[in-house]
Amino acid sequence: MSYLDTTKDIYKDAALTPNVGLCCTTNPIWELPGLKIPKIMQEMNYGCGSTVHPRDLTNNPKILYVGVGGGMELLQFAYFSRQKNGVVGVDVVDEMLEASKINFEEAEKLNPWFKSEFVDLRKGDALALPLEDNSIDVAAQNCLFNIFKEDDLKAAISEMYRVLKPHGRLVMSDPTCEQPMNEALRNDERLRALCLSGSIPIKDYVKLLTDAGFGTIEIRARKPYRVLNPKHYNTEELIYIESIEVAAIKDPMPKDGPCIFSGRAAIYFGDTEYFDDGKGHILFKNQPLAICDKTANALKNLQRDDLYISESTWHYDGGGCC
Repeated sequence: MSYLDTTKDIYKDAALTPNVGLCCTTNPIWELPGLKIPKIMQEMNYGCGSTVHPRDLTNNPKILYVGVGGGMELLQFAYFSRQKNGVVGVDVVDEMLEASKINFEEAEKLNPWFKSEFVDLRKGDALALPLEDNSIDVAAQNCLFNIFKEDDLKAAISEMYRVLKPHGRLVMSDPTCEQPMNEALRNDERLRALCLSGSIPIKDYVKLLTDAGFGTIEIRARKPYRVLNPKHYNTEELIYIESIEVAAIKDPMPKDGPCIFSGRAAIYFGDTEYFDDGKGHILFKNQPLAICDKTANALKNLQRDDLYISESTWHYDGGGCC
């Protein structure tokens, strides 16, 4: 049995009997006017963050969500879409699709604005999505891609890139880990399915996205997630795992490399009203400007004594240099 079969079995069981301890079901739930989330959806919130960001969801986007869980994020996406088949939910586990369908019937009772037809549930694999090229505005996955081993992960990212429209965005939440893990942990199929042993460093995660062609990357949040300790896991040292929320945008790849926003900013504090670097970046006096890592390094190399360049905060919420 492959690691993907193990994953299917675990989430089949989680569909039939909600597992409150599986993944990070204690995350705060979006409180939006007129949105009521059924308790069963909250119990089946098998994710490690959120992929629902209102600024991604303007102008009635066509939305794809892969790995439907109990349907909570699909319902949240439908809140912003409110059109027939405006949100497509794809899952490889029949039982999870059926559970979500039942949960949406409950959501209809609690939310007068919601109709189950807003969500198009489809049986499908993240490695071969049942969608046409360039057909989706916003694609999302929550705590799914970390389950995949490298070749499958590359295939899943490539599929998301394929179905997105130009300038569409892939919004993700996944565990990451900066420490090395031993092979015993890496090859533990159950721990991988539980969103633990597939965690990789952020720089490797970002490189997989840019290698797939995404020209802009936004790291929107970086938060504590789990600890693997020697007493309970096959490791000689304590391993700290974080979760990150990332958006990868299908922008053209710049000639000088991707724009990666990791929460850095530049502040000009010189004698004139503003500073212009001659490359499209104008910094007004004492007004912080969000900048990508590439621009941060270029400004640092100027070695000016009237520019402050911050380190990465791992929190980016839009705007800035590009």
